[in-house]
Amino acid sequence: MNRESLEFDVLIVGAGPAGLTTAIRLADYAAKYDRTLSIAILEKGPSVGAHILSGAILEPSALNDLIPHWETLDTPWHIPVQEESFLYLTQKKAHKLPLFSTLHNEGNFIISLSQWCEWLGQYAEARGINIFAGFPGSALLWNESQTRIIGIQTTDAGLDKEGNPTSRYQPGIQLFAKQVILAEGCRGSLSEQVIQHFDLRHGKSPQTYGIGVKELWTIDPAKHQAGSVLHTVGWPLRSTYGGGFLYHFEPPYVSLGIVVGLDYKNPYLDPFQELQRFKTHPHIRALLAGGKCVSYGARALNEGGLTALPKLSFPGGLLVGCAAGFLNVGKMKGIHAAMRSGLIAAQLLWNYFADDSTHAEITDFNDAFLHSDLYQELYHARNIRPSFRYGLWPGLALAGLDQFVLKGKAPWTFTLTADHTHFKRAKSAKPISYPKPDGVLTFDKTTQLFLSGTQHRENQPCHLTLKDPAIPVHYNLPLFDAPEQRYCPAQVYEIITQDEGPRLQINAQNCLHCKTCDIKDPSQNIVWVTPEGGGGPQYKLM
Repeated sequence: MNRESLEFDVLIVGAGPAGLTTAIRLADYAAKYDRTLSIAILEKGPSVGAHILSGAILEPSALNDLIPHWETLDTPWHIPVQEESFLYLTQKKAHKLPLFSTLHNEGNFIISLSQWCEWLGQYAEARGINIFAGFPGSALLWNESQTRIIGIQTTDAGLDKEGNPTSRYQPGIQLFAKQVILAEGCRGSLSEQVIQHFDLRHGKSPQTYGIGVKELWTIDPAKHQAGSVLHTVGWPLRSTYGGGFLYHFEPPYVSLGIVVGLDYKNPYLDPFQELQRFKTHPHIRALLAGGKCVSYGARALNEGGLTALPKLSFPGGLLVGCAAGFLNVGKMKGIHAAMRSGLIAAQLLWNYFADDSTHAEITDFNDAFLHSDLYQELYHARNIRPSFRYGLWPGLALAGLDQFVLKGKAPWTFTLTADHTHFKRAKSAKPISYPKPDGVLTFDKTTQLFLSGTQHRENQPCHLTLKDPAIPVHYNLPLFDAPEQRYCPAQVYEIITQDEGPRLQINAQNCLHCKTCDIKDPSQNIVWVTPEGGGGPQYKLM
């Protein structure tokens, strides 16, 4: 098949904070030294920011380096943090806990990351960077010897469910580049292929993840305290790693959500339902009373930290941001780390082009990271997440010892195990009874899915593929009571009972692109691939 092709010096996959930072800084270098570099970004969302979801609190250090004068520009909302608290919740009460030093947010801002990425995208385009929104990268392009990545192919459009061309068919485009930068975010489909093919995690811990489920509310202005930040542990998660957050954003908005570590054991746990239950705590309920939920979404996030970072370079490109795993669990922040990785990558890319290098791999990226402040920051926090494998209170004690006493310099480093290996068998797990939604404070998945703006063209190949179609019914169902029905925050997976027996129904049109199924499926049978461009959520202020 003949496909349209384009050539660039640098091709970046993903218009999130890491990809946009890499592009902007590299373009700035080229402008400073009067060198022409062609830079392009592929973005699977219909617009920049549409697939971006985060809490979010921005530590502006990397943004200050990227755009020193950003506060003088017409930027999106950024609310300075004014007060913060850390609470241990029981079902009815809240107890104040001391803040870890890493949790202090003085000088930080409450933002909408989707809004900020949209703005950074416009800033990038003004510098001559080509952004192709609605064009997911679906396949890696290799050189003849299959030893180097030389580009990316976008998804075909207009295929029916069986993969046959319809009257709307448009073949994907092949984009070739001297260097391909993978900035797809957490559990990127192309990034994972590269990591596996080049064995970039050799000698590393497996990555571990959480799922963040978030709602945006408008509340009574009399209750709104712009700049107020709340983090919680304890109820409703009990022994499961995770916690809640509530940020008073631009009046009258508050962002609230819950993060659940995907190493949880009970197959009956439902992260979406845990968020609904979180809102019923008297401390949260009182704030939301009289308010309205206006947006909803979910996204997986990296939690493995330094020990789970793969090798960052490969023949033909680099991994940046959450595609690699740059998130500081101790700070509960990843935006600045993702951007910082992009700044380091841009410096090495500029050196590569300034030297007219023909080498396939920019191996200096790994050394540059090891000698960076970002490495020191992640090293300091490396033991926090693994400490909680022993439970909440032992985890808090170990993390406190590591941070308060040993200052992040413990003579040991804890390791991690893969999230999908942690499920108990259903027969030995306690079922969890979740209350029915009231439609005012608590909701069902279908209702909230509407608030995400999620849509996919119906008649297209399913992007949630199964290596073995028999496993969901013959393995997951009898052993774990089909946990995909619960860990998915969008009701994509349903067990349907028919005369001939149960079967798994995949409602792919509901998919929020959170990647949780790709991570948590106990047999690693579900593989998330990119759907047709423009599908998925339509986040605005998330």
